[in-house]
Amino acid sequence: MASTREWFESVAEAQRRARRRLPRSVYGALMAGAESGATLDDNVAAFGELGFFPRIATGVPAGGDLTVTVLGETLSLPVLISPTGVQAVHPEAEVAVARAAAAAGTAMGLSSFASRPLAEVVAANPATFLQIYWMGRGRVGQILELAAGRVRGIILTLDWTFAHRRDWGSPAIPETLDLRAMVRLAPEVLVRPLWLARFARAGGPPDLTVPNMARPGQPAPTFFGAYGEWMQAPPPTWDDIAWLREQWDGRLMVKGITHPQDAVNAVSAGVDAISVSNHGGNNLDGTPASIRALPGVVDAVGDRVEILLDGGIRRGSDVVKALALGARAVMIGRAALWGLAAGGQHGVSNVLEILRAGIAETLVGLGRESVAALKPEDIIVPERFTRAPAHPAPAGGSSRG
Repeated sequence: MASTREWFESVAEAQRRARRRLPRSVYGALMAGAESGATLDDNVAAFGELGFFPRIATGVPAGGDLTVTVLGETLSLPVLISPTGVQAVHPEAEVAVARAAAAAGTAMGLSSFASRPLAEVVAANPATFLQIYWMGRGRVGQILELAAGRVRGIILTLDWTFAHRRDWGSPAIPETLDLRAMVRLAPEVLVRPLWLARFARAGGPPDLTVPNMARPGQPAPTFFGAYGEWMQAPPPTWDDIAWLREQWDGRLMVKGITHPQDAVNAVSAGVDAISVSNHGGNNLDGTPASIRALPGVVDAVGDRVEILLDGGIRRGSDVVKALALGARAVMIGRAALWGLAAGGQHGVSNVLEILRAGIAETLVGLGRESVAALKPEDIIVPERFTRAPAHPAPAGGSSRG
């Protein structure tokens, strides 16, 4: 189907529309990466180095089986929404994304730094997983109380470490949209009338507070207020992850694995799933692309834990490459946000349907009837594509949480 005003035929087109419709600073915040942006770029480029071994005359019909089970949820396609912070690209923000995911039959990852309350997102998509950052045992315990009985599981993000130089190309983001900030941003906002009109109809500019980080009886902090609290918390150890496992009897994923030993440690801590991720290139620059790290993680832990991949997914064929190399499913962040900017809930649905169609078409080309039938031999992996450490690292030490 060719692109129309209401439909785009590729994730690349969603990105182009997002760029045209968003104020420069908002779009820049979506595109930023750490330092030189090497990891950010490699997350996408690495998929282009992988090829396929297609099969012919297989008799495999179109419409293969794309269903998977992830963290106890049966999903209609192996693509979940990755948690991302304050989504100022559209007034409905995380609620629109949650509705689109529910309509597509998949799950939603909700950031603890999200702009919409947990209750609203769960109402839109019961298959919601709450993402948290480590803030010490006491604070994490409070957040677990908020989540108990309301979400399908917890995603603990560990692939984000603070550095002043972290955001390569990122614009200055105000803590609040007060009069001074709005005057400063007015020139770039006024040339994006559609974005401005959407928020005007919704009642005003984006709210940069994070309601899911509010302490009992206190107002929601700003994004940077919550960020500052996280920065001051002692970093976790594997003992802390094991403690979290004891406190939370639901499903638990650790997001941010690239080192095989960390995957082994996560299994030992009792988590249900791991996400091979480098925070979309927003953490330590020079980290391998997620897809380069995936085979080493799979070799280290096999089927002892569910393995997902997060980073660089732009096509259904990218999803197939990840699954053939050992991932159970993938998570998407920027692609969903581009869809949200391009068309709200409908735009996110558009992105998910593009990926669904691309997965199905690739299965036919490979002669596979389902995503479960994919094998490493379906993929051409060039020499020195995979990244793995030269020497294994020891397991983590004592608790500091």
